[in-house]
Amino acid sequence: MKVLVVGTGAREHAIADALKDDVELYCYMSKVNPGISKIAEFAQGDEGEIEKVAKFAVDNNIDIAFIGPEAPLGKGIVDELEKNGISCVGPSQSAARIETDKSFMRKLFEDYDIEGSLVYKVFDNYDDVSAFLDDFDRDVVVKPVGLTGGKGVKIVGDHLKDNHEAKEYSKEVIDNAMGGFTQVIIEERLIGEEFTIQAFCDGTHLAPMPAAQDHPHAFEGDAGAITGGMGSYSDKGGLLPFLSQDDYDEAVKIMEATLKAIAKEAEPYKGILYGQFMLTADGPKLIEYNARFGDPEAMNVLPLLKTPLADVCQAIVDGNLDKVEFNDKASVCKYIVPDGYPETSHAGETIEVDEKAIEDLGAKVFYAAVGLEDDEIHLSGSRALGIVASGDSIEEAEKIAEKACACIKGNVYHRSDVGTTDLVNKRVEHMKEILN
Repeated sequence: MKVLVVGTGAREHAIADALKDDVELYCYMSKVNPGISKIAEFAQGDEGEIEKVAKFAVDNNIDIAFIGPEAPLGKGIVDELEKNGISCVGPSQSAARIETDKSFMRKLFEDYDIEGSLVYKVFDNYDDVSAFLDDFDRDVVVKPVGLTGGKGVKIVGDHLKDNHEAKEYSKEVIDNAMGGFTQVIIEERLIGEEFTIQAFCDGTHLAPMPAAQDHPHAFEGDAGAITGGMGSYSDKGGLLPFLSQDDYDEAVKIMEATLKAIAKEAEPYKGILYGQFMLTADGPKLIEYNARFGDPEAMNVLPLLKTPLADVCQAIVDGNLDKVEFNDKASVCKYIVPDGYPETSHAGETIEVDEKAIEDLGAKVFYAAVGLEDDEIHLSGSRALGIVASGDSIEEAEKIAEKACACIKGNVYHRSDVGTTDLVNKRVEHMKEILN
């Protein structure tokens, strides 16, 4: 079987790595990924130029295309590929609105009475935002309606001092059409612990993966700007130390109800559905959906797959998806970024990556936003690579991952606290306080 992976980052490297032993692998990517280029035939080009991607797929007799990033999904890459006879792991443009249009997602919860929603309003002008916030007596979250690469959300009490600053940021979002919409969503701020459940979907059936927890803040101790994600962990048994089986099952039920609603409101959803939840005193609440694997969370679950990913892809396109099995291990992912990230002066500099030493430690490296030139790896201004390790406990996986991070030399940084016992226990204690 010929499989095309679309995308250039660590998420796509993890997808390609999970496929490489079972398929003839191709990739279409905007930059040459140092890891993917070793294991796949590839073309370099803008993934958003969907007609060119489709031509590459047709010219190479691709059987299935696996779409990694959200932007091409929003442009209708699946519709274009399927028009050309290429089956896809990824939702159509209409179904992908679950991520690309957050107001669509919230309205879906309202119209189909799906559990786990929260108080929200959609606005297209500053005066209405201001009047609403003057009367709202709780802290809020401000979100652009469209895609902002995981960096557009701002939270009162975290990035914003108060609801007055929330007004000003809302005006900025509307005036600048941030995310491609002249609209903004104001949501109540939830108190709890965030967690992610990703699931394979074939339009009707849903196969959930182990839960993971991301660390979006740039610096240790959950300080600094919100980033695309500085690392994540998963635990044995598919749960998290603060997440019960009942909480997990309730979140999956919310995702199953969403899957049914998308099929009625748009089209059957095929691909990866990523649910970002907040575990609150009232149970799991849905923060948002993504229409693809998370980055870094994909790197936690894909190396643990027991069912071959190629078989899962075939089941998704055939519509006969069943349970997907994972090895019962914990995993920890730590992202290596340029010093100072997200504001960095080290873009363009070279780094040294000792892949053999990382492998000898039992860890994996997945390359993200780096350049490859004359066999040298160059930093960009974004995340450079993910280091992932698994073990019989989070503690064991974290120690392996931390040792592996020392195998990268250059002006780089990583959050050494991701997956540590102290930080995990902090999450557990926080949840206990909320529940009591």
